[in-house]
Amino acid sequence: MRDLAIQLADRPGSLAEMGEALGAAGVSVEGGGAFVCAGDGLAHFLVADVERARCALANAGIRVLADREVLAVRLNQEEPGQLGRLTRRMAEAGVNIDVLYSDHDHRLILVVNRPDAAAIVVQAWGARPDD
Repeated sequence: MRDLAIQLADRPGSLAEMGEALGAAGVSVEGGGAFVCAGDGLAHFLVADVERARCALANAGIRVLADREVLAVRLNQEEPGQLGRLTRRMAEAGVNIDVLYSDHDHRLILVVNRPDAAAIVVQAWGARPDD
């Protein structure tokens, strides 16, 4: 799975066009979100078939800004404070979280500046998340 950062116009229908282009190409969106900031649309979506997604978007005239690796982390939804503990560990490891969202399997998806360092944190988290 990869995160695609996608530029969208801030107008009705631009997100629909993106979704239709991916759907017509047989690309499933596994998680993500879209936002408008200062009049520009930005979407981050998790896809398995990156090349097919990029091609479909390009054919629809939709610009992909970045294609980045992700880390997936499962939090215990019943326990408050998990997000704070995990992100504190990331900060202590010198990892900046650029994008955070959840996927359809209820995992936290992270796009970070230092994937190798973040992977160590995620591996430790999976072994002992309550430390």
